[in-house]
Amino acid sequence: MAARFEALNRLWESVRETNHDFRATTDIFPTLDVEKVSRTMELPERGAENGAANRPAKTARALDEVEQRIVAKVEEERKTSYQLLEDQFQTFSERLRNLDFEAHFGMIRETNATTLSDFHAEAEGGVDQLHGLRRDLKDAEDETFKFKQKHGLERAAKVTSGAMWSLKVSLVVFLLLLETVLNGTFLAKGSEQGLLGGVTEAFTFAVLNIGSALLLAFFCVRFLVHKSLFLKLLGSVGLIVYIGIAVFINLALAHYREAAATILTGASKEVMDNLIASPFGLNDLSSWTLFGLGLLFSVIAFIDGCLMTDPYPGFAGVQKRLNAARAAYVDRRAELIEDLRDVRDENNRKIEAIIRELSARRLEGRAIIQHRTRCIDLFNEHQNHLERAANQLLTIYREANRAARTEPEPKYFSVAYRLERLNPVRQFAEEWNDDELVARIRAATDQLSEQMLKIAAEFERAIDQYRKLDTMYPEGVNGQAQAA
Repeated sequence: MAARFEALNRLWESVRETNHDFRATTDIFPTLDVEKVSRTMELPERGAENGAANRPAKTARALDEVEQRIVAKVEEERKTSYQLLEDQFQTFSERLRNLDFEAHFGMIRETNATTLSDFHAEAEGGVDQLHGLRRDLKDAEDETFKFKQKHGLERAAKVTSGAMWSLKVSLVVFLLLLETVLNGTFLAKGSEQGLLGGVTEAFTFAVLNIGSALLLAFFCVRFLVHKSLFLKLLGSVGLIVYIGIAVFINLALAHYREAAATILTGASKEVMDNLIASPFGLNDLSSWTLFGLGLLFSVIAFIDGCLMTDPYPGFAGVQKRLNAARAAYVDRRAELIEDLRDVRDENNRKIEAIIRELSARRLEGRAIIQHRTRCIDLFNEHQNHLERAANQLLTIYREANRAARTEPEPKYFSVAYRLERLNPVRQFAEEWNDDELVARIRAATDQLSEQMLKIAAEFERAIDQYRKLDTMYPEGVNGQAQAA
């Protein structure tokens, strides 16, 4: 999805980039330390030395060597400071170029042209997916309708949930274990292997008793409710067979218990003989108890098997396919809507961030220009400082010279030094006028805000398209499809 909205992502990443790595400061041009320079150049000593020699002469008009060194020192500081100013200008120009408003305005135009089409393509892809799923749901509804119509059913199918299915299976397992334990205690009395032998024999009878009940109930007796007369007959036969098997297995178990208690070998033959001669001729109350318990467990397992799923054969399978198709369609539609909502919200968040960043860049550009103007003012003030420092240094030298002289001083000693000013070049590259920039940013903001509205409208249109699929393939009512 990110690849489709590449234009918006590029614009978003671009405006988030840091525009500069400098700290605005007014401490740009170093202050000339008059006392330190005076000591370094030994101005008092040189002044006294030259004054004692009456140098420069009374008639001198040009600065002497020491004074020229002072002036050269100050002019060198001025030159260095001017170079610092030029470096600052270069830095400011680079920072202003890095704001690159024109490129961002172009990217905004590109984004407005592509993002909406990308969102539209995303929505159309969802329509294509839902179209197939809705058609599958329609086929499942038609299948259910035809099944109910064919078999004369006017009710909903009973579909066993996963939890209920687990409960029914657990009941069968419980019956199997319970019958094994109860029968094992009875059979253990006549078993040569004691309790272990009794439990093993009881488990075998329990599997036959409960297993036959489940199989006949699920695969045969359920046909009693079928529309087909042949299948009804098959179900009736299955019910009779179940009753016969259930009675036979549990009578055999009861006779086996009596025979095993008195006969150590040949108990099986004795059981068969007793079943043929007198099937209900049980002499022990425990045997009748064993027969009743086994029959009870068989009936419970039989009922559980009949209710494992819908009693009408095949009806639950049709309903499950319908439910699965409906769930697939509804879930996928919800996912697609949520995906589109996420895309819309992410798009809006990025646009809001872009609008904030453009305003921040405008303020930053204005601050850069103000800092540049401030630097020019600081440089002019620095030149005044250098002129004052030069006059202070000349005064230190001339005072020491004047105090040591025996002849009058030159007339120029009383003339203040004038530092020639360097005027910064103000021919900067073409820059945005702040009022014009404000207007352009407002126009770009309006375009981005309009794009947000268009994305919102496209989102609603996509939702309407998803709903129209229900009109193209209307949901069934009682298994019969509605007309479009």
